[in-house]
Amino acid sequence: MKILLINPNTTEALTELLTEAARRVLPEGVTLDSVTAPTGVPYISTRTEAVLGGLSVLEILAERHQDYDAAIIAAFGDPGLGAARELFDIPVVGLAEAGMLTACMLGGRFSIVTFAQALGPWYRECVDWHRLGARCASVRMLDGQFSSISDVQAEKTDLLVGLAMRAVEEDAADVIVLAGAPLSGLAEQVRDRIPVPVIDCAAAALLQAVTLAALRPVGASRGSFARPAAKPSIGLGDALAARIAHADGA
Repeated sequence: MKILLINPNTTEALTELLTEAARRVLPEGVTLDSVTAPTGVPYISTRTEAVLGGLSVLEILAERHQDYDAAIIAAFGDPGLGAARELFDIPVVGLAEAGMLTACMLGGRFSIVTFAQALGPWYRECVDWHRLGARCASVRMLDGQFSSISDVQAEKTDLLVGLAMRAVEEDAADVIVLAGAPLSGLAEQVRDRIPVPVIDCAAAALLQAVTLAALRPVGASRGSFARPAAKPSIGLGDALAARIAHADGA
């Protein structure tokens, strides 16, 4: 089985963090390959940046989906997830969706804990898009600057633990979801300091992708995620344009 992890951010260090966290739970016989978006922004934190990241996801999947059994969109907020599911037949898992759904299997309500105020509105919209508003106790964000996006978890560990404790004590969260690619791998380091389960979204997404690939679902030919009708396009990469035009042989 082969899984493709796509980082829609352009920061290679984040791809390394995500991949390392996912490899910690990689089952025997499963291969994980990772790719970083060649265009876009260093770290997605707004709706505009999510649109840019989503296009990179579609371009990468168009070029590589036939070589993989499932793919992961490795940015919390799941940029391009809905589009990827309607364009491609392999299972595509989002970092946020996998983390939140895994949390729902461990408790009644979860809280999202992340490292920057700017992420809050987009993350709340992501919760609603996945129809999980009733299961989300809160979205809690640190207030303040950080020196480097790739070092944010080391810099902010104690503050993030404190924020998670507030979510447990004040919001009655049963599970904590550590949100954002820069926090990949942190759950394993802090789980003994927080009195409820803590979800690492990269690890959850990897295992969800493996599970879906093993189930071998057939791509939808009806319903809202059926592949759209063929249409010409201008300015897209060759592989994505061919996919949209039904000229890729699939």
